[in-house]
Amino acid sequence: MSNIPASMHAVEISTFGKPEVLKPCTRPTPQPKAGEVLVRVEAAAVNRPDVVQRQGNYPMPPGVSDLPGLDIAGRIAAVGEGVADWKVGDAVCALVAGGGYAQYCIAPAAQCLPIPKGLSAAEAASLPETFFTVWTNVFDRGGLKPGESILIQGGSSGIGVSAIQMAKALGHRVFATAGSDEKCAACLRLGADIAINYKTQDFAEVVKEATGGRGVNVILDMVGGSYVTKELRSLAVEGRLVFIAGLGGNKGEIPINTIMQNRLTITGSTLRPRPVEFKGEIARSLRAKIWPHIEAGKIKPEIYKTFPLDEAAKAHELMESSQHIGKIVLTVD
Repeated sequence: MSNIPASMHAVEISTFGKPEVLKPCTRPTPQPKAGEVLVRVEAAAVNRPDVVQRQGNYPMPPGVSDLPGLDIAGRIAAVGEGVADWKVGDAVCALVAGGGYAQYCIAPAAQCLPIPKGLSAAEAASLPETFFTVWTNVFDRGGLKPGESILIQGGSSGIGVSAIQMAKALGHRVFATAGSDEKCAACLRLGADIAINYKTQDFAEVVKEATGGRGVNVILDMVGGSYVTKELRSLAVEGRLVFIAGLGGNKGEIPINTIMQNRLTITGSTLRPRPVEFKGEIARSLRAKIWPHIEAGKIKPEIYKTFPLDEAAKAHELMESSQHIGKIVLTVD
């Protein structure tokens, strides 16, 4: 821990509430335990769960830092006992369970990935949370297979732009919804085959017409609520509906006969409380199957705006406005 200061600059949730409760603070610099690394943070992404945590609706798992921030990029400043894959000075991005809004952050070594060649720290910080989430839900739980199609709700969100690019890079037909013609154009630019403005079009009708009545194989949904019935009717036989959030409501009407007749599967997951070993498996899959596409330029980080760390409140205001396309990132001096 030589040359590492005893204290660090960070941004904390001073009390639950609106964006202005995010306040600069000084905290003790954490020390890595066995299997962990300490990262000198250069950039940290802002994600929807950060907003929910700030509002008091996303309790941290036991032992996790109360500082927000789920994905970071920077250089390793120290390694804990038993870490063999990384060394001090390595440039990494990492999925963390919290603590990213700070100069230093602890990351499980298994959840670190090398910063892809050609990417800046800000670009790399935009990757982990959404890429881990998309991989485990679309390809593991959703079982998206070669030749199959997918509908991605919220295509212009951080999750959406990652899912569009990942699915397209792996050869799938991609449908995406968004709330404006501008956002739909961005989805098409990122690789979606068909973009649906949900404010002026019925996504279920568009999907059915474009697939000759068959429907799509997988739907990635962060909306829930009134969407559920139409989603189940938009799935092909043996289709899978995967929930990762319920921004439109946690209750939906389920047509049981449709599920039975078409042998549909409804599933979903949350990632933050899962164990390190589970997330480490996702990291290995991403490094083997997605990182080469990033380094080849087939998948590109989509950053809407960056803010200095101390302006985290402004970043949260932008996140809540839903005006952005892609990711919002904090830069750390």
